[in-house]
Formats: sequence, C-alpha cells, structure tokens
Amino acid sequence: MAEILLYGAASSASYALMAVGFTLVFGVARVLNLAHGAFYACGAYAMYGFCAAFGAAPAIAVLAAIAVLAAVGAIVNRFFVEPLRARPMAVLMSTLALSIVAEQTLLITFGSQSRNIPLILDGPVSLLGVRIGAQGLLLIAVAIVVIGALWLFLHKAKLGKAIYATSQDPVGAQLVGIRTSTVFAVVFAVSAAMAALSAAIVGPMQTVSPEMGLMPMIKAFSVVIVGGLGSIGGSIAAALLLGYSETIVSYLVSTEWAQIVSLVAVFVTLVVRPSGLFGK
Repeated sequence: MAEILLYGAASSASYALMAVGFTLVFGVARVLNLAHGAFYACGAYAMYGFCAAFGAAPAIAVLAAIAVLAAVGAIVNRFFVEPLRARPMAVLMSTLALSIVAEQTLLITFGSQSRNIPLILDGPVSLLGVRIGAQGLLLIAVAIVVIGALWLFLHKAKLGKAIYATSQDPVGAQLVGIRTSTVFAVVFAVSAAMAALSAAIVGPMQTVSPEMGLMPMIKAFSVVIVGGLGSIGGSIAAALLLGYSETIVSYLVSTEWAQIVSLVAVFVTLVVRPSGLFGK
C-alpha cells in the first residue's frame, strides 16, 4: 500500500505538470496545442545541452531549460498560433506540424541514440518503509509547489486576474483594457515552461530521445479529457485518478495492462460524461 501511495503520487505529479499547462492554453486561448509534447522533449534536450555542453549543475540546467522553453512558447504563440487564432482547425494542424518538425530537428541534431541526464537529487530515500528515489520525491514536491503557485498567481496577481478574465470573455477583457495578445503569450510561455519542468525532472529517471514527447502528450490529453477541457482543478483530479489507477494495475496485474488505463478512462468519460469530471 505504501509503495502504491508513493509511486502513484509520483506518476500523478508528472501527469499533472503536463496536463495543467495543456489545459491552461485551452481554457484561456481556446485552442488545442499539439506541440505541447514537443515542448516536453525540447525541455529535456535543453537540460541535456546545458549539462553536457556547458557543464552546468543539474539544478541550474533545469532553470535554464525552463527559461528557454518559456521563450519558445511565447514565440510559438506569436508566429504559429496568433495569426490563425480565428481558425481552431488551422491552429491544430499548425501545432501538429510544429511538433513533427521539432522531433525531426532533435533527431538530426542529436541523433537517434538515447541520452542520459544527471539526477538533481541522487540516491534512494526510505519513506513509509519504502525505498524510493530522491528524484521521485522531488517531482512530487515540485508539482505541489508549482501548481499551488500557479493557482495563487491566477487568483491573486493582477496579471493572473487578467488571464482569468480573458478565459471567461476575451472580448469583454479587451473592452476593459486588458491586452489579450499579451495574455495569450504569457499563457503559452507558462505552459511550455511547465512542460520543460516536467521533462527536466522526469527525464533523468528515464532516457531522453527525440520521440519522447509523444507518450506524455497522450497522457496529458487523456488527463484533460477526463478532467474536463479548460479546468485546472479537473486536470489535477484526473491526474491523481489516472496516476493511481495505473500504479494499482501495474502492481496487481502488469505494467503492460497499465498502459491502457488512460485509454479506457477516456472512452468511459466520452460515453458517460463527454464534458469531463469538471467540464461545463
């Protein structure tokens, strides 16, 4: 039970970091960003580059990768989303094409060989009688702090309130003086930064490869559908649900069967409650 509790929390934290950024873009900009998985992969390779090329400490490399991907997110919004915002299907295809280009660019630049990123926190830790990697506990702590900080930012900060107002009514937000173009740029930057953060912490526990963004993108999309498109609270709840469900199935059945849990959850959600747990 303790192992399920800890490992399920780590999986849920990873899913939540990816899904909250993804659903934030949809909730505010009303577009589906299929380049979100590419942000994840590029974040991992950015950390690898800072560590390998510049010899940066892992913690410094994480911060640098987040900063780089935040800038990339704002650029993607400016040139690949903003001109097409009135046509959601065009945005969908544009971000999908960008995702493919990013994967091929990483493949050409770094090759197909998997890479390793150094751990920020090394060694196992004994907690509740279970030995778990310190990096896994770091992932849980970072997810709680970052998502909590994002919630406070959206509800307390002036810019956060502008983002919240834009998500409710973009036209009304413009009429009261809110620059929605700036809001959309900030939202894309935050979304990309959260994807990079997730990759920079999860990447060292796995291997880094050009196609690594596909599965996290599928998981994030599944979480958002189950939780409800545009609902941050729904994404957190769905991340916990799927993270613990997959962990339980892995322990009781097998890891192979755990991979279809999210697909089953999406199917059931679309049949029973298409709007998701917290969707409207």
